Amino acid sequence: MKVGVLAVQGDVEEHQKALTKINVQSRSVKDESSIKAVDALIIPGGESTTISKLIQHHGLADCIKEFAKQKKPLIGTCAGMVLLAREGDDQVRKTRQNLLGLIDAKVNRNAFGSQRESFEEKIEIPVLGGNPYPCVFIRAPAYEKTGANVEVLATYQGKIIAAREGKVGVTSFHPELSGDPRLLKHLLEG
Repeated sequence: MKVGVLAVQGDVEEHQKALTKINVQSRSVKDESSIKAVDALIIPGGESTTISKLIQHHGLADCIKEFAKQKKPLIGTCAGMVLLAREGDDQVRKTRQNLLGLIDAKVNRNAFGSQRESFEEKIEIPVLGGNPYPCVFIRAPAYEKTGANVEVLATYQGKIIAAREGKVGVTSFHPELSGDPRLLKHLLEG
């Protein structure tokens, strides 16, 4: 499997390092041809407004939507979770982010506060079994609600922090920073 990490802004290198640790080949992708050449795609954490603008600037929105239609794994972490949602909160509307709408959910962009309120917490993620998962939250979003076809994988403080609809998976935290490969593997396996 060849995994592309969208390299317009954000923690691209951290995702590539995490993928290398689980023996998955990865590459930075930032244009239509490089996205079409991968088997799975990750939209990394970063600043969602900036990533949204750069996706539009580079004309990648339709390409990413087409990628999802091919039923290939598509993962959004943190800012990626925001961008994959169908509906945004007031902050998303205020910053005029163009959401990709690939998961039937309403996102709260800064559900856990500002950068100063970043934290780590071990959380049970039932699909992973075993030990709690070490979640790293950095100015993290959350889903307020999801559609009937969305599988909620984990919640924290009553907020949806990991979910999947078909092959599209999202996390509000950063699995690439956790040191635990279980969730990344699970989402890539779809």
